[in-house]
Amino acid sequence: MPLGSNRIADSGLPLIHEIANYDSLGVGTPDIRLGDALRTLVSSLSGFQKEALVSSSRSAKTWRMVSDEGKYLNGHDAAPPPLSFLTVGMIASYMNEITALAKRDGVTIRHLKLTLDNYYTMSGSMQKRTMVGGAEPVELQVEIECDLTGGALTQFLMNAVHASPLNGLMRGEHDSLFTLAKNGVALAPKKVAKLDAPPLPDPGDAGKAAAPKEGDLALLTHIGMTEKKPVKAGTEKAASSLTDHQDRRLNIAATAVIRDDGIKEIRQQLYSPHGKEWLFLSEEAEVDGGRGRAPDAASYISAGIGFCFMTQFGRLVPMLGLNLPHYQIIQDTHFSLGGASGGTGRAGAADPVETHVYLTTEESDEVAREMLDLSEQTCFLHAFCRTDLKTKLKAVTTPASTAA
Repeated sequence: MPLGSNRIADSGLPLIHEIANYDSLGVGTPDIRLGDALRTLVSSLSGFQKEALVSSSRSAKTWRMVSDEGKYLNGHDAAPPPLSFLTVGMIASYMNEITALAKRDGVTIRHLKLTLDNYYTMSGSMQKRTMVGGAEPVELQVEIECDLTGGALTQFLMNAVHASPLNGLMRGEHDSLFTLAKNGVALAPKKVAKLDAPPLPDPGDAGKAAAPKEGDLALLTHIGMTEKKPVKAGTEKAASSLTDHQDRRLNIAATAVIRDDGIKEIRQQLYSPHGKEWLFLSEEAEVDGGRGRAPDAASYISAGIGFCFMTQFGRLVPMLGLNLPHYQIIQDTHFSLGGASGGTGRAGAADPVETHVYLTTEESDEVAREMLDLSEQTCFLHAFCRTDLKTKLKAVTTPASTAA
């Protein structure tokens, strides 16, 4: 039986839509340090269903997104899983930098399609508190027909990859920073790195007052089940994400092309655990050269990190028999502008992720601290941030006549 009610479907709202009244919700946005600063409010809806409001200080746009899990976590499968959002944001960011760098350097691109594979690991025992999430190197295939070939093309594409703002979280090791509040009272975290700032005010039910802004586009649609393919060794292990001891590898992928209207069309595939295929739309805001008709890359990335972290609280509660009727976070992410798309001419940069955690629980202060520690320890995307990762690049030159 799926956990909780299917509040995503029952709401009748689009899975992604813009918010019209964010300024009235009292959550605010962070000051810009690097180029853009995003604040993400993530709330648990029911079971593994979550809602995120992602607001950019640079664009002043706020997007509502929802996430769910499939059978592997007894979810309703009513929306994409958390890792999908990071993958979608990453491939959108790479597309931004490749096209911007081509424009800057006068390179004519006649065909462009990106394929991205993200891999994550989960190992250890939750009961023994040894379960750890991990992230592996990213694989990016660029199918392209342009004026460059050979080493010049490879260097061009690597420059674009390094120019992505997400590069700032991938290169080097970035321990995320946290504050913790239990039942409205601040607690000092135990093991996780402490944010040297007071907790932000508890957002309460701010998300419930968010009003949708009308839009003409379906920004997220379900296509069908992901086509099965041979996967890396170990990827099929421990199909259930609720088993106590795990030793498995996850594979989330996406392909991206640019439509004639300039919007990026991104098809996300879930190979392991096997799940649905979803179609996302992405576009940068007006301030960054787009028209803002769909979420930008940084908004998807920020939502993905918040969703993944929140999922870990949802996992450990039934696995350890804990009391946690309500939990939410406010997460701040700070990214530079793109080296090409933002005209900085430098590699992308980012500050460590800052997360304020709000728990409503009858458990002790020590258990509340442990819930935070275990959630960070098992979160794939906080592991992504604290791991020095490289992008394995493969360029495939395709004649324009066969690049349909």
